[in-house]
Amino acid sequence: MNYRFQNLLGAPYRGGNVLITQNTQLISPVGNRVSIIDLIKSQTITLPLQSSSNIRRIAASPDGTFLLTVDENHRCHFINIPRRVILHRINFKNTVNALKFSPDGKFIAVAAGKLVQIWRSPGFKKEFFAFELVRTIADCEDTVTAIDWSLDCKYLLVGSKDLAARLFCVEKLKDGILNKPFLFLGHRDNVVGCFFGYDKKNTDRVNKVYTITRDCYIFSWGYNGNNDGNFDENDEGNSDPASPGTPERDGEGSVNVVSLGNAKKRKDFDGKDLGEEGYLHKEKWERLRKDGFVQSPAKLTACDYHRGLDMVVVGFSNGVFGLYQMPDFVCMHLLSISREKITAAVFNDSGNWLVFGCAKLGQLLVWEWRSESYVLKQQGHYFDVNCLTYSPDSQLLATGADDNKVKVWTVSSGFCFVTFSEHTNAVTALHFMANNHCLLSASLDGTVRAWDLFRYRNFRTFTTPSSRQFVSLAADQSGEVICAGTLDSFEIFVWSMKTGRLLDILSGHGGPVHGLIFSPTNAVLASSSWDKTVRLWDVFEGKGAVETFPHTHDVLTVVYRPDGRQLACSTLDGQIHFWDPIDGLLMYTIDGRRDIAGGRLMTDRRSAANSTAGKCFTTLCYSADGSYILAGGSSKYICMYDVSDQVLLRRFQITHNLSLDGVLDFLNSKKMTDAGPLDLIDDVDSDTEEGVDKQTRAKLGYDLPGSMPNRGRPIIRTKCLRIAPTGRSFAAATTEGVLVYSIDDSFIFDPTDLDIDVTPEVCVLFVNFCEASKSLIFFSWKYLPWRMSDDWYVRSWQ
Repeated sequence: MNYRFQNLLGAPYRGGNVLITQNTQLISPVGNRVSIIDLIKSQTITLPLQSSSNIRRIAASPDGTFLLTVDENHRCHFINIPRRVILHRINFKNTVNALKFSPDGKFIAVAAGKLVQIWRSPGFKKEFFAFELVRTIADCEDTVTAIDWSLDCKYLLVGSKDLAARLFCVEKLKDGILNKPFLFLGHRDNVVGCFFGYDKKNTDRVNKVYTITRDCYIFSWGYNGNNDGNFDENDEGNSDPASPGTPERDGEGSVNVVSLGNAKKRKDFDGKDLGEEGYLHKEKWERLRKDGFVQSPAKLTACDYHRGLDMVVVGFSNGVFGLYQMPDFVCMHLLSISREKITAAVFNDSGNWLVFGCAKLGQLLVWEWRSESYVLKQQGHYFDVNCLTYSPDSQLLATGADDNKVKVWTVSSGFCFVTFSEHTNAVTALHFMANNHCLLSASLDGTVRAWDLFRYRNFRTFTTPSSRQFVSLAADQSGEVICAGTLDSFEIFVWSMKTGRLLDILSGHGGPVHGLIFSPTNAVLASSSWDKTVRLWDVFEGKGAVETFPHTHDVLTVVYRPDGRQLACSTLDGQIHFWDPIDGLLMYTIDGRRDIAGGRLMTDRRSAANSTAGKCFTTLCYSADGSYILAGGSSKYICMYDVSDQVLLRRFQITHNLSLDGVLDFLNSKKMTDAGPLDLIDDVDSDTEEGVDKQTRAKLGYDLPGSMPNRGRPIIRTKCLRIAPTGRSFAAATTEGVLVYSIDDSFIFDPTDLDIDVTPEVCVLFVNFCEASKSLIFFSWKYLPWRMSDDWYVRSWQ
């Protein structure tokens, strides 16, 4: 029962920027979590760490060891990726729009509002306050949107919404030299990206600058690098007239009293300036060319530059991306990959892969531009996941959602390998057949479809004489009979799996049939309805309802224990009733209203303690041995109960994301206004200002009786729970996505992954030389015989 969070499925990307570290590790934010995809092994993991709200920006150190995440509440986490732990935390005062490590990894540039802050990067050691503010640059007139470091870490290129880009010198200059930035002017819209260009012969030498604007233009700036240093009164980099004896302020705000003597500084005999020699921001930059991407009226939303290939990739709001060879602006590719705006576009280290992200559709693509082929193509569900089910061997997981799609995932890798989109309305129920290669799905479009997982096609469709909306689905153990419950006619339809013919229609319920399940041991069908009853049906004999279990409130769901000797159902008053299906007796009841209570919605008039809304379980699932049961509903908790003792064993809080509604127990009264909660008032047009849309989660489903949908933020809830047939893991379909919890520890240190040179022979050689400094190799050598089952190495160690 020691379940721990293992992975997040169903949502590979939801906004923010993406990164590629070590050339093959793709890092993307998913809500308030971070997912790491190994593009070589085709495996994805989600770090067991959570931010307080949706992550807005991420940055990785050059070696890929450290990760910096900043969420919408300006809270920053400094994460050690190999150990998957948070080392340090810090809060910024303004919204962070750009974040980047210096190439040597010693500094971090943070664009917080109009300010650019340079922090010293923390390390492995524990410190009271690891972040040290080195410098604050306050020269920008509007929000900073882009940052780029030079390779020598001496210069910083900053783009902002004031239609200008600035070149700063990070180092403190000599006394008497004004540290004024050079301004790149002439833009007509916000600067989306700015990048340093390098000389092809001398790759460390900066000789050009590229600035990319939101109105689909790229500016190329350059200088000859042969500035003789002669004094020019019209120099933009030193536009302020010199005032002898006047205190000057440097970029950090400290006052330096400098006496220059004369207005014009002294020159040496070569005519070069002794003080300003070699500084890029003091050189004479000029605009070489201005090129347009010709995508009007679309806007440019994402861009990246690869200095080795001298290429630029750009993404637009109409779903088109372009790849251009600089400095001649030659179009290599111009393709459309999405219907919505591209919110992320980035190169990998070698430059052969392009990564694109679309936040609104949840798309994440990796494209190899030379061979024009996809390396990775993943897309999550557009709306909330309604239902899920495990395959009999626990290797596959199928999900259905309000976006009319059925997706099948590999649990071990976390990848979706097939998507079925034939349904025309929300998918409400799923069921895997016992043969492991057939999947059934029920939908509100009035069809039940059977999918072949070998040929990836819909090989059978079950329909009714008149259109109905199906909300529940079940199949017997032999796989010969398929049953589906309806939302509108309150009937249960029975089909033959082999012929697809409608065999029978079971009537008797007076409300929507939301729960349907066959007994694991016999052919008895159990159904639950909002008419406050649970009915047992003998499908093969055709006798109709053979038993009825009455309740005092609407019954929401019903499940059988794996041995078939117990039946559990949840009601609208928050209770779980356990029945003996053989004798028809009520065994015991669990009152879970206090257990699932928690979380206050923004529109609630009462506190979480006094509110009765949502305090019920909408999904139940027995463990593999039937000793405990999992329960979830419209709450941030998943409850685990011991069946025999009727006690609460554990509560899982599925998220701490404050961007979702229903996470906080106490609301902040300062955010309540006459027009309603401040969080529900959209006073910023994110589509035009930021260029990054939040994922849209419109509501296409249905509500429980008496419930009121929240028209503001997404509400945290658990719609479906399923335990794997092996009992080692369970999955929960939540607002955050499909959360997988497992007993098995997925984070295993494997010594054989240290290096290819770590062999038993090499380790024995080090042992003979008695080199204590090779303790790490000794540690790996100690485990190698166990992995290789070789007794000779064990005897040699002894």
